[in-house]
Amino acid sequence: MKYYIIAGEASGDLHAGNLLRELKLLDANYEFRAWGGDLMEAQGAEIVKHYRDLAFMGFLEVLQNLRTILKNIAACKKDIVEWKPDAVILVDYPGFNLRMAAFVHTLGIPVFYYISPQIWAWKQKRIFKIKECVDRVFCILPFEKDFYTKYNYNADFVGHPLLDAVVGFEDSKAVEVDGRKIIALLPGSRKQELRKILPPMLEVAKNFPQYRFVIAGAPGQTLEFYKEVMGANETEIIFGKTYSLLKQSYAGLIKSGTSTLEAALFNLPEVVCYKASSISYQIAKRVANVKYISLPNLIMDEAIVKELIQDDMSVEKMTLELRKITEDENARSKMLEGYKRLIERLGGVGASKKVAILITEHLKK
Repeated sequence: MKYYIIAGEASGDLHAGNLLRELKLLDANYEFRAWGGDLMEAQGAEIVKHYRDLAFMGFLEVLQNLRTILKNIAACKKDIVEWKPDAVILVDYPGFNLRMAAFVHTLGIPVFYYISPQIWAWKQKRIFKIKECVDRVFCILPFEKDFYTKYNYNADFVGHPLLDAVVGFEDSKAVEVDGRKIIALLPGSRKQELRKILPPMLEVAKNFPQYRFVIAGAPGQTLEFYKEVMGANETEIIFGKTYSLLKQSYAGLIKSGTSTLEAALFNLPEVVCYKASSISYQIAKRVANVKYISLPNLIMDEAIVKELIQDDMSVEKMTLELRKITEDENARSKMLEGYKRLIERLGGVGASKKVAILITEHLKK
């Protein structure tokens, strides 16, 4: 079978890479062509375009890069027509992938959506496009299947793939131990968010001289770019060892996104941070239909971790919240207890394997 896979972010590359590994075990005659990253390439995918050239954060940033986005959409459509895949697998990245779903559907090619778009949070009308264009949707959050059921669409809940990644993680040291407890800094993977989020994180570090702060470098960015953002600051940066860093750390400042759940699965007390442009934030605030932005809180529908959003993401508040989870044992214990309940709710391991089986069985029919 010829599989065409589209993932536009680092987290999508991770989950798609794990899915391709499982598809290879079920289909000896596989061919993979993809928009994605290094982890998908490692599983044998021919990468048409790397996700580092696709990720734009926020409403304003999307508008500013609209010409580039439209060119990418046109190029992807042309490539699909020329390659003639047997199936197209879309991984998250809804602004781009829902357009591709509509196009691929007109070609009569089966469309699978792995990691459902968060239409329950905003743009709920997208459900009608999904019902029309997508053959199977695979949900990774337990409440998503119920959302689809309300609209008479039978989505599959497969569990969260991060459980597979964490359980299968082979431990190694991110940094050599020097006697100090480590605070992990995960400021995101896109250039826009790194410019906004990393500098205040580095300011917070100055208030904790007794700890060792280490930045998890995003796979899609260069050391030169980090140096440009950091200026004279010499905080350590490591690449390719994020899970080792999470496991080795005592606490973390984590940008909202997949990493908030990864930290929780490694039992790492965290403060969730997020800041976008003022225009993007104001638009999101008006259209989003959620109480929380971090995955642990969204899944549990309660404040498991502290979220510091936009103006609340000040050096003073970040410092205060980091002190709580590093110095207050009751606060740490309460968060870790929340993580335990979170893991129980996520549906167990095996998401990537379940999706691979469902896709191959559907194609055989």
